Amino acid sequence: MAIPRSIVFCFMAAFGGWVFGYDIGYISGCLIMPDFVQTMGGDYDGATDSWELSSQKQSIITSLLSAGTFFGALLQTLTSDRLGRKYSIMFWSAIFLVGVVIQTASFGLVQLTIGRFFAGLGVGALSAIVPLYIGEAAPKKIRGTLLVLYQVQIISGLFLAYIIDLATHAMPNSGSWRIPIGLQIIWGIMLMLGAAILPESPRLLLGKGKQEAALKSIAALNDCNIEDPLAREIYDDLEEAVAAENADGQASWLECFSTRSMMWKRTLNGMMIQFLQQLNGQNFYYYYGPVFFKAARIETLNSYTIQVLMGGVSFAMVLPAMWTIEHVGRRKSLLIGAAFMACCAIIAGLVGHFFTDSPNVPAGKERMGGNVLVAFALLHVSAFSLFWGPTPWVLLGETFPLRVRPKAIALGSATNWFWNFMLSYFSPLIAADIGPLILLVFCGVLIVAFFYVFFMIPETRGISLEEVDELYRSKIPAWRSGSWKPAERHHHHVEGKMSDEEHQEHARAAAVFTHH
Repeated sequence: MAIPRSIVFCFMAAFGGWVFGYDIGYISGCLIMPDFVQTMGGDYDGATDSWELSSQKQSIITSLLSAGTFFGALLQTLTSDRLGRKYSIMFWSAIFLVGVVIQTASFGLVQLTIGRFFAGLGVGALSAIVPLYIGEAAPKKIRGTLLVLYQVQIISGLFLAYIIDLATHAMPNSGSWRIPIGLQIIWGIMLMLGAAILPESPRLLLGKGKQEAALKSIAALNDCNIEDPLAREIYDDLEEAVAAENADGQASWLECFSTRSMMWKRTLNGMMIQFLQQLNGQNFYYYYGPVFFKAARIETLNSYTIQVLMGGVSFAMVLPAMWTIEHVGRRKSLLIGAAFMACCAIIAGLVGHFFTDSPNVPAGKERMGGNVLVAFALLHVSAFSLFWGPTPWVLLGETFPLRVRPKAIALGSATNWFWNFMLSYFSPLIAADIGPLILLVFCGVLIVAFFYVFFMIPETRGISLEEVDELYRSKIPAWRSGSWKPAERHHHHVEGKMSDEEHQEHARAAAVFTHH
């Protein structure tokens, strides 16, 4: 009965992703709401009889969240061990709520951006703590599936935000944007209440010498009592791993880049995969979709409806990712996704440029070009949700040993948010100059991503964190890692002598935390 309780607790922790996804989603629609644009200092365009925010102000509004998330991802290292995973989630949820209240009460650009920065601190911290907690709470056989829950929650929040924007955008007053922003207060409170009943990380409790509390936490996560042999077995193994970890003292930031156990390569992979994820092109659609589609003069559907469609297909495609992550694998998911999205980006970019962004295009061709652009945008975000949305977070949660995991995950998350900031700040400025051709930039990044994954990212499906250590130490080429077997498992495979008792022991070990 270990798996159901683990799923429940991991689902509750993953609600931190909902908070992040909703925040991405609501702001994209607000950028073209008339009352929001006027309140934030937009300009009236007599030619179109509408209010518009300059590209510079769009950049500031959107990117300040990402600036906060960058620092939040790093600052959480000060709380994740001192306060624990559970209370850190609650603390950073409170910081997020402060930012939301400031935004909801905003009457100008400065106040809104300050609120978005504070909210970003909370979101960034949660983006590191949640995968950390799930990685420590999930049985290894479904670790990837449970880490995908974080991305499922991101897309769920994103989708709901698009629906709320569609429902409120026509309101003639500030309720059109204050309602979507203010609803985040509910999400923050829900996350705090959910975190309050999470069991603390047994690894953390043992590291602090709280043996009895650690045993109770193990029992809660595995749906058994503290006298159960399974709880004792997990406790003994975890105690041994924590003792070995603490033997060398506190891990430093420099250790993340050491040659020991190929840590430099693992940290590089964690940071690069997050960088490549951010410049896939999907966040350009998520952040600036309404502005972009409006500028492309797509009239078949309004911008809010297109965003809801985008959120709907993203949500529909992230659910199968909970299956593909374990059955297709990490490497194949990234390779297939990069190739497919590169094709979508180049088609959408060229069609958008020649049919919607060029002068003297006949109305019929412009309409057709707009439809093709939207279609390939939908295909692009669908592939992202299935392949590149969840997989980098899964890899981040399972690549590092216990000793350096909080710091290494912080570096990966901070990299994600740094490039998220760069994307959200510079994208509208670049798109204002070159229009849909900006998608060709993302196509180039996706080509780089394909080759980086092929040569650098090993397959970690179905192996424990100790075995991930062994995999990296073996220095096997990434493209051959799918056939790699841990030494002990390989011995049993060759000898063919694994007894029924050993099979049972191996099955029981599947419930052990990620130190196994």
